[in-house]
Amino acid sequence: MPQLIKVYIRQCLVGFALSAVFVGTLLYFDVVNLWHLVTHTDGGYLAVVLLWIFNGIVFGGVQFGITIMSLKSDDDDDDTHRGRPIGLTPIRVEAAASRKPHHGMSKR
Repeated sequence: MPQLIKVYIRQCLVGFALSAVFVGTLLYFDVVNLWHLVTHTDGGYLAVVLLWIFNGIVFGGVQFGITIMSLKSDDDDDDTHRGRPIGLTPIRVEAAASRKPHHGMSKR
């Protein structure tokens, strides 16, 4: 199996584990009376399962995105130092402002 697929599956599993913790926390702290709604409604368990699945998809995607974005490629050009290209020196340039009023800001 390709390495990227292994990383994706691993991050999806982490995302679904985080989703389980998140949904459990929502139910434990009874956010917006969710525990009462789930326990006193027919099919409340379905709402919990769907909440877990949809949050797992989101959290897994975010985990995978963070993992991919944090990978360092060996072909990156490292020709900058602290945001400035090496060999170039910034110089100060004076800019004079014009005294003409703008078209939309005429004096009355």
